[in-house]
Amino acid sequence: MLTRYHAIADAIALLFAPYAEIAIHDLTSQTLVYIANNRSQRELGEDSNLSDLQDDYDLQVIGPYLKRNWDGSQLRSISAVLRDDQGDPIGLMCINLDISVLENAKAALDLFLAGNVLQSQPDVLFHDDWQERINSFIHPWLQQRQLTLSTLNGTSRRALVEALYQEGAFKGKNAAGYVAKVLGIGRATVYNYLKNLKESV
Repeated sequence: MLTRYHAIADAIALLFAPYAEIAIHDLTSQTLVYIANNRSQRELGEDSNLSDLQDDYDLQVIGPYLKRNWDGSQLRSISAVLRDDQGDPIGLMCINLDISVLENAKAALDLFLAGNVLQSQPDVLFHDDWQERINSFIHPWLQQRQLTLSTLNGTSRRALVEALYQEGAFKGKNAAGYVAKVLGIGRATVYNYLKNLKESV
């Protein structure tokens, strides 16, 4: 009966290769009867010690929980109760995912992004950097309105150009062309927006 679950175990192991091990335990014999991508160095026929599960008919999923592999790697595990056609528990499928590589990657990213050696933008470089100032204005403006550059329509583009105008963003040489490039519209469109803004003042 449990052989029907072998393909599922293999599929999960392939999807998360090489980091996932899937073990199937037989609740009747209390032994390990199948294992895909054996990372724990266990052998088929080993004792499972899962006798308590046979009496718990309501149990469906156990976990997720943490455990330690033989080589010291950290595993995140979850187990699902397998049932026969009558709904009686007959086995347990345990998915053991090695997260040590993810923990190492996270630690490296945390260290890289900590910013403890970053300094504020030097005025000598950014004092006249109108492109930087435009970029620093546009993206918070979009985030506040839950927009992205790709989702802007005519109305929101016009509103953004108006907001940039109020911030004095178009005082820089070629600023209109840069804004047009960022917004994905023609330079003439930006000039037209600016003309209308100046006439309305």
